[in-house]
Amino acid sequence: MEFTKLGNSALNVSKVCLGTMTYGDQNTEAEAHEQLDYALARGINFIDTAEMYPVPP
Repeated sequence: MEFTKLGNSALNVSKVCLGTMTYGDQNTEAEAHEQLDYALARGINFIDTAEMYPVPP
């Protein structure tokens, strides 16, 4: 897994991010755990938990 510095912080995050927007509605809890386990086992440490981002007009 490749990592990069996050902004001006000292944090190093994976260049691949796991998005979790569908957790709870489109994915079951068991599927969510399976996907998180899969990502973590491969070194992904950047997880986007936002439900949605605003769409510009």
